[in-house]
Amino acid sequence: MLLNHTKNHKGIWLFLASVAALFSLSAQAASQPMMITVTKGFGLTLYASDLGDAKQLALGDKGTLFVGSRKKGTIQALVDSNADGRVDKRYVIAKGLQAPEAIAFYKGDLYAAVDERIIRFVDIENRLRRPGRGKEVYDRLPGKANKSRRALHFGLDGRLYVSIGAPCNVCEAVAPFGSIIAIDIETGSSEQIATGIRNVTGFDWSPIDNDLWFADLGRDWMGDRLPPDEINRVEHIGAHYGFPYIHAKSVIEPAYEKPENLKVTLPAYELPAHVAPMGLHFYRGQQFPAKYHNQMFVAENGSWNRSSKIGYQVVMLEIENQQVIKRSTVVSFLDGEFPVARPYALLTAPDGAMYISDDLKGNIYRLFYKDIIKEEIEPAQKLDTEQ
Repeated sequence: MLLNHTKNHKGIWLFLASVAALFSLSAQAASQPMMITVTKGFGLTLYASDLGDAKQLALGDKGTLFVGSRKKGTIQALVDSNADGRVDKRYVIAKGLQAPEAIAFYKGDLYAAVDERIIRFVDIENRLRRPGRGKEVYDRLPGKANKSRRALHFGLDGRLYVSIGAPCNVCEAVAPFGSIIAIDIETGSSEQIATGIRNVTGFDWSPIDNDLWFADLGRDWMGDRLPPDEINRVEHIGAHYGFPYIHAKSVIEPAYEKPENLKVTLPAYELPAHVAPMGLHFYRGQQFPAKYHNQMFVAENGSWNRSSKIGYQVVMLEIENQQVIKRSTVVSFLDGEFPVARPYALLTAPDGAMYISDDLKGNIYRLFYKDIIKEEIEPAQKLDTEQ
């Protein structure tokens, strides 16, 4: 793939990629270059490729990047042993699993949600070549994993937080579907943190005040502009966030009537409908300029049932006094109506860059900040896509 860097009058860096190589989408599009737009001052490189439907990410203490998939059924480990910003070693931690998308790393061990179970790979970074079989540590997740999206993250309290999406477009799901729960892995006890959610795969804690934020996807088939996707903040443990009775702040669901005594917590911020915010991550590095520090980044996976495409980008939501005050695009993978990538998960890299997974082409990108922006057009850089 050839990557050209140019700068236009708006200060946006344009990345031109040959679709005949990595980003080929169709015979019609293959004759034209595809464009990735990156905010001024940033660069984007290919960190790893050929990963299948690369979805959620987890980072080990030694810098190993773990990648979960859904359709491929694998968990892979990526190692950049010479720290050149490009993976040179990869390992298959597990294969043949049922949708092992949701993964988390904690105190040397890797966790994955598979079917009704959570399994653990002990001391994983020292056993990449021979990880062994994951050992079950929890077995009370609901079934129908193929229809219910999940995500895993360890909280500051040492508990494993699990989002469990509703197994439907719109329905009155039976708990723990449609909720976020916190599990004590040692005792097996759990607590319901949030309920009334539809599809959450992106959640994280603010480094400023430790508040838990999550992104929730709105229901389908209500038109191009309804309902908005949501950004929510957990103000009270056990709060209900409206699904399926109210979508976003004010869209009433015609199929179900809200119980009179149900108190609904409204979203902290509304995203455009169908942008599909799959990933949510607070940037914890120092490489980016100060205005990006501790701010929320969202991976908008992109629309699939809209008359014109929307999303397919990474945005920053600027938060001030627990309120989102601005949304700005950092990376756009949409060239007209052609998606070059579908960003899914985000993670701060050890050097302060940011990893972006792409479940369309099976890539991991590395977003970094340039100290010096050259005024002239830089020569083309060739990215080797062979592993």
